[in-house]
Amino acid sequence: MCWMENLMCMSVTLVLLFMGLLYVFCIVCQWIMGWPDKPGYMKYLEAANPRRIYRLTIATLDLLNYLKYIRLYYQLTSWYSNKENLKHFQKGLVFGRRRNKLDLYFPPKSEDTPTPLVVFVYGGAWSSGSRSIYCLLARQMANELNATVVCPDYSIYPKGNVVGMVQDVADCLIWAQENGPRFNFDKDKVVLVGHSAGAHLCALTTLFLADGREELLIESEKQELITRSIRGVIGLSGVYDIMDHYQHEKTRGIEFVSAMHNAMTGEENFPLYSPTCVVKKLSQEKLGRLPRFALLHGINDVVVPFESSSKLSEILASRSVKASLHLLPDVSHTDIATDLMLSNRRLYQRIYRIIKQEFRTFMETC
Repeated sequence: MCWMENLMCMSVTLVLLFMGLLYVFCIVCQWIMGWPDKPGYMKYLEAANPRRIYRLTIATLDLLNYLKYIRLYYQLTSWYSNKENLKHFQKGLVFGRRRNKLDLYFPPKSEDTPTPLVVFVYGGAWSSGSRSIYCLLARQMANELNATVVCPDYSIYPKGNVVGMVQDVADCLIWAQENGPRFNFDKDKVVLVGHSAGAHLCALTTLFLADGREELLIESEKQELITRSIRGVIGLSGVYDIMDHYQHEKTRGIEFVSAMHNAMTGEENFPLYSPTCVVKKLSQEKLGRLPRFALLHGINDVVVPFESSSKLSEILASRSVKASLHLLPDVSHTDIATDLMLSNRRLYQRIYRIIKQEFRTFMETC
């Protein structure tokens, strides 16, 4: 009996120790990233709420899935730092009002005819990411589409908010208008491709340009010129309704450790920066300026539910904007981007088949 009591005491101690570590870890996360939006000491009580601790723990454990990308991360960092690969791309070109940098990837075939341009905008919850991480994706996309591909950095939070990020994407498009002849790409055949938060920024930038928004701080004539140059927008697992996504973050217990709330400048401004809401308010004339949209989303996405793309697709269709929706079984939030980096990845052929099909449709559209 004595050994059984000792075993039970040890088990209880280990469970309490484990729970204590979880609480400490989650409290530290909220201390660093942000406390719950409650008055006074209530924010600390909410931070220690067992339900919040449980949800935040599950969301944190989900991050362990990223360990499977360690080898891929080593491959892409090695490729990016290898000077021999500079024959495939030009690194660190400065653009825009904030002097951000972009990388430009050359098409595989050297032709006299200018190639289309793809602008790839990476995700990272509006608070992380770097153009270097997507070097293999940009290189493969240039090969598969026989296009010039640029991957710009932008002012992620806390350096900037959503308006600054949209301005940076628009500045990249202005750079494209000014540098087409220099790099032999067609400045009037531009396709925006974005993943996750990047897909949100691609859609929002396109809508703001079509709407002639003053907050872009770009002359109206130039906005119209840029808008006409965009042949299509491809969104990969994008966030298109900020309030919907905020509610989803609540179910995961991460709404206060996520940067989205702050990057969108507060909950009262969520509708202003939600493509689903912006589309509803555009006039028929401005809707006529919009390019085609192609939305791809994984059914197995737990970070951004596929309903995000379904909802935007339905709203675009209801307003007579041409859009196609591709819901992909057995595809997660990260796989839809990482599997575009190497030809031996599981989903590489499957996803590129759709992207190439949509890309051809964009190019055929006048």
